[in-house]
Amino acid sequence: MEFKQIEYINRSTDKIEIEKVPGENFLKFLYYNPFGKLALEATVKRKFLSKWYGKKMDSPESCKMIEKFAKDNGINLNESKKSLKEFKSFNDFFIRELKNGARKIDYDEDTLVSPADGKILVIENLHDSSKFFLKGEEFTLNEFFKDEVLAEKYQGGIMVIVRLAPVDYHRFHFPADGKISESKEIKGYYYSVSPHAIRKNFRIFCENKREYSVLSTEKYGDICMCEIGATMVGGIKQTYKPETFVKKGEEKGYFYFGGSTVIMFLEKDRVEIDRDILENSINGIETKIFMGEGIGKKF
Repeated sequence: MEFKQIEYINRSTDKIEIEKVPGENFLKFLYYNPFGKLALEATVKRKFLSKWYGKKMDSPESCKMIEKFAKDNGINLNESKKSLKEFKSFNDFFIRELKNGARKIDYDEDTLVSPADGKILVIENLHDSSKFFLKGEEFTLNEFFKDEVLAEKYQGGIMVIVRLAPVDYHRFHFPADGKISESKEIKGYYYSVSPHAIRKNFRIFCENKREYSVLSTEKYGDICMCEIGATMVGGIKQTYKPETFVKKGEEKGYFYFGGSTVIMFLEKDRVEIDRDILENSINGIETKIFMGEGIGKKF
């Protein structure tokens, strides 16, 4: 498969843009070079490398990376609660909290919002006995959840994939009001979730470490929220209190250093996804989204 730059739709302009990817040449080597694939299987997908790099990003010396990283990638530091001098490490910067009002949350009670900043892709009609095919790869709900009851629950439903690049705000939030369950962890590998990797193997979502919890809502049924680990993600931190009632836009948790993904599974006939996001997804292109931005309406 030919290496291609990552294109996405800027929702505010409806124009195609090219994503600037830190470490893109490294990803190209890993997923499009035979020697890179050997390194991927032997080392990169393993937990110890991501854990080691995560610790490196916790060191005070890593603060030297922050200003250049922010400048090179157009990150607005004015949104951050902490100033540049207040960060104690690169990871501290990476999991930064934003000032109140930095993200506009759509509080319309019939609107479902994005749980995170990132690029969104939607797949409708999960079907065929928990089995469907994407880009030639078989993906099954049973494999993903390792739970037949949940797999059955989301038959015919919708899969909402929000991909966070390393340059994105890395805290994730609740997309609606509801009661949230405890989080269940499924052990796995640490493959990259960059489109460069997903183009080669969509099954990464079934193979990577992941956590999921269920948000029970009045308007949208039971929303399964899943956080996916990835290469160089030092960890997934849940900050919410299980078995409590939460409000739309409240923080659920955050990812340590790296790019990763939040996936939401929606029950059949509960949410109508916004037409622009759906059409872009059908055409195989992601849409840039911000936490709190509306992505669909109550069915």
